[in-house]
Amino acid sequence: MEKLAQELAGKVALVTGGTKGIGKAIADRLLEAGAQVIVTARRHPEEKLKHHFIAADLTIASDTVKIVPEISKQFGAVDILVNNMGGSTSPSGGFGALSDQDWENDLQLNLQSSIRIDRAILPQMVEKKSGVIIHISSLTGVLPVYESLGAYAVAKAALNNYSKSLSKEFSPKGIRIAAVSPGMVKTETMDSYLHSLSDTSGSSVEEVTQNLINSLGGIPMGRMANPEEIAELVGFLVSPRASYITGVNYIIDGGTNPSL
Repeated sequence: MEKLAQELAGKVALVTGGTKGIGKAIADRLLEAGAQVIVTARRHPEEKLKHHFIAADLTIASDTVKIVPEISKQFGAVDILVNNMGGSTSPSGGFGALSDQDWENDLQLNLQSSIRIDRAILPQMVEKKSGVIIHISSLTGVLPVYESLGAYAVAKAALNNYSKSLSKEFSPKGIRIAAVSPGMVKTETMDSYLHSLSDTSGSSVEEVTQNLINSLGGIPMGRMANPEEIAELVGFLVSPRASYITGVNYIIDGGTNPSL
């Protein structure tokens, strides 16, 4: 266990969207494994962080550009990049409820932001001939929930395809790239989303939660994931133990997805 606890010693890790929920759990897990961890988010959280924080909105190109020089100056090159930023502000109601701006917002946050930060970090990894990039996607990328997450699901499906494409190009250069697609995870963001659905539909939070689970076909394990369970998978994938894993999308959903 002591060996595993320090398996990322000497590595520099960047976790975007790393101040809460899945992102924070991932940042904490990488720190426990010995990595120096930098996290980004639009705003500094109220609670004190154990990680170096950089305020950045990765949907804005100028914010993305400033990250690399700051990290390079203090920590050197990034060895591990976990693109966790994402989410949706689109209204529920299906296709007809979505405006051009809703589509643009979800694509920027869930696809373009990853492309931007990858573009900024990849030259360092190519120069070293090593590195790991993990894109945090979503079960909805393969099992869309059109009633409330249509644009988000499309953006995550695009992220999956982009991740595979990137791995084909950069794995021969020593860089491993993979996607992780969680199902329903018990986070503040999920809680806010369920309350929003409740307010819109006039149903209770319990009812909309069950309806969402039903729309996905149920969760055989009978509960949402904890953020730490997603982080444990990511911790493995970025470690030397996963040295032959690249170009894949790991679905971690408690058995929800009905197909292999």
